[in-house]
Amino acid sequence: MTRFTPAELEAARDRPVPDVVADGLRVLFCGINPGLMTAATGHHFARPGNRFWPVLHLSGFTPRLLKPSEQRELPSYGLGITNVVARATARADELGAEEYREGGRLLALKVAQLRPRWLAVVGVTAYRAAFDDRKARVGPQQRTIGDTRVWVLPNPSGLNAHWTARTMAEEFARLRVAAEASEAGEAHES
Repeated sequence: MTRFTPAELEAARDRPVPDVVADGLRVLFCGINPGLMTAATGHHFARPGNRFWPVLHLSGFTPRLLKPSEQRELPSYGLGITNVVARATARADELGAEEYREGGRLLALKVAQLRPRWLAVVGVTAYRAAFDDRKARVGPQQRTIGDTRVWVLPNPSGLNAHWTARTMAEEFARLRVAAEASEAGEAHES
């Protein structure tokens, strides 16, 4: 992995990272916002210690552990990645309430256009702020965006220490099973 100097990371501040999306995905994963390592590399969840890629594999979403640089393979598995807020920061606590609300509004428009079966927001705090749902918990939500169901997943950041990779993978797998069941139901109805 490329090593960046603090100055190179700081130069990535506010830089957006392109979404990895396609129409009709099974699951569109949504991070809070890009970190500086993600912005510097252009690869989602690129910071060493972030558990997104290992958990994605452990939960059965991908047949092998992908590197952040292999993110373009995700649509072949029916998966994609976007963010609530596009602006890169060193820490999520640098984002303001209005940025989260505007991010939630723009995310809803993106989901309405792309029509994934599930939107999976990784981070309950980000979901609460973006959609003004203070009581949201990890798991499936009552909210839908058009026909898209919503699931809140634990934040895979290494800073989220009360979720282990194993317990996170169990929650991601619950979503995978629900997504597969909804696909099977749609196929049965056809």
